[in-house]
Amino acid sequence: MRVLRGVWEETGSRLERLQRNPVCAEEEKKNIYDRQGPSFSLSYTPEPTPDEIINRGDKPKVAIIREEGSNGDREMTSAFYLAGFEPWDVTLTDFLEEKANMEEFAGAVFVGGFSYADVLDSAKGWAGVIRYNKNIWRQFQSFYHRTDTFSLGVCNGCQLMALLGWVPWQGIDDNRQPRFIHNISGRFESRFASARILRSPSIMLKGMEDAVLGVWVAHGEGRAYFPDDIIRRNILEQGLAPVRYADDKGDPTDRYPFNPNGSPEGIAALCSPDGRHLALMPHPERAFLKWQWAWMPEDWKRELRASPWLKMFQNAREWCEEK
Repeated sequence: MRVLRGVWEETGSRLERLQRNPVCAEEEKKNIYDRQGPSFSLSYTPEPTPDEIINRGDKPKVAIIREEGSNGDREMTSAFYLAGFEPWDVTLTDFLEEKANMEEFAGAVFVGGFSYADVLDSAKGWAGVIRYNKNIWRQFQSFYHRTDTFSLGVCNGCQLMALLGWVPWQGIDDNRQPRFIHNISGRFESRFASARILRSPSIMLKGMEDAVLGVWVAHGEGRAYFPDDIIRRNILEQGLAPVRYADDKGDPTDRYPFNPNGSPEGIAALCSPDGRHLALMPHPERAFLKWQWAWMPEDWKRELRASPWLKMFQNAREWCEEK
């Protein structure tokens, strides 16, 4: 079967060499030749949110923040709603026109997509609107430093949080700030990848340590880049890179296509030392329902009452209730 599959895929493999980094195309051909298939594993039991929590009237409010070009807001709104939040659809124009204020919200979520078509590079237009408007920047900084708030950035929102300096921590010079740059393959990568969750201070990943889950990736600039190696080592030592791309054995990997962008040590996320702020390149909001998974073990299909990724959003709601 391996030989026959190799013959079948040869034409596609040769086309890939012309369309992306040929080194990546050759690596993919080698790495998928004898692959065993993903080894997903759970360290907890996913449960749906009780109806009494979803239907109550005093739910914590979360701002689902989008901008021109965003395309992940509907999934994100749904994920937070099913976790027991009151999600609000908010744009930067709402802040500019003073129709919304960050003081109203317990959570801020920056969604995926291509803000302003990303013509200035990943999320830089979005970051510029926030950083160079005094009123908005003051609001966002006040929100960031409040001890009763959390934030999540996914994909384009992950890139934004790095450019704002919200992860891994504030105070890093711009030329030393970790950020996310072009994939090594040179192409937009849309795949159903494996991700291992490591122990970290992240409030949203509490109780999910050691799980290996399937998750969608959809980005052209997702490679974690660390201009300062000392900062990179500090991040790893403090457990601030809580999600890693994993191979078929469930181990963090640099190998393509299991690692779709070339991030060192498979880094797919960064979080703040206090755990309140999480920037994640893959899309858990596109896998928070079981049917959204491209593949799931048969026993999970039969036995699980909820998608494993729903716990991430439920964790945020439970943390807000404690606060």
